[in-house]
Amino acid sequence: MFRPCIDLHEGRVKQIVGGTLEEGAPERLRTNYVSDRPAAWYAELYRRDGLTGGHVIMLGPGNEEEARSALAAWPGGLQVGGGITADNAAGWLDAGASHVIVTSWLFREGRLDEDRLAALVRAVGRERLVIDLSCRRRGGEYVVVVNRWQTWTELRLSGETLGRLSERCAEFLVHAVDVEGLCRGVDLELVERLAVWSPVPVTYAGGARSLEDLENVTRVSDGRVDLTIGSALDIFGGTGVRYADCVAFNRRWLEQRAAPGRTGSAGTGHSGAPAV
Repeated sequence: MFRPCIDLHEGRVKQIVGGTLEEGAPERLRTNYVSDRPAAWYAELYRRDGLTGGHVIMLGPGNEEEARSALAAWPGGLQVGGGITADNAAGWLDAGASHVIVTSWLFREGRLDEDRLAALVRAVGRERLVIDLSCRRRGGEYVVVVNRWQTWTELRLSGETLGRLSERCAEFLVHAVDVEGLCRGVDLELVERLAVWSPVPVTYAGGARSLEDLENVTRVSDGRVDLTIGSALDIFGGTGVRYADCVAFNRRWLEQRAAPGRTGSAGTGHSGAPAV
């Protein structure tokens, strides 16, 4: 299934090449697209087409106002991440987010901080929490990276890791950082592993360049992993994928899953309905 996104940087909707956003090194930043439209325009578009489970990501400071406007435009339809902590998480839910997405704050000195995770669960509840496990490949393993994807952690993705963390969250968000923003194709090996490992819905992001990528992710995961498409999408200046085709794909998929005699394991959104 297709899940939409709104990436915010310096108060603008942008598409950025993963791994090039470094604090104190603006010369390294590679940007694929900067939109003239506000975040709320995209949120209203997703609302019109009934797309839930998408995410608004704040890449650094100066994005809070735009993020809040997007949430107000599609209340309950979007997740929000970037700078989320146990202290401010409930406020973002009050602002209209369906879930909060948390990544770097959960880690200290490269290790997952169990106390911080417990504090987040107390603050918002397991059912409103998405854990970001964005990763880079090292050898034959996928290792979680934080702090704008610049800092390696000690956490490796595995069935044990996702099984344990799924007891304290509703979903996972996983950017394949090595291919993020490059439009060179998705990491299907990672998608296959996530489908096997995760007991809860997973959204994968990174490298999507065509509608075939959406079809392949859905096929190899048997609907257990959803796909976010960014830079290749026409609404973000891309030429590889039409937004209208993604909306149509989701509608066909839902119709197929709802057909009599059909059973499947498609991911579910926060309401228990199929994630779209």
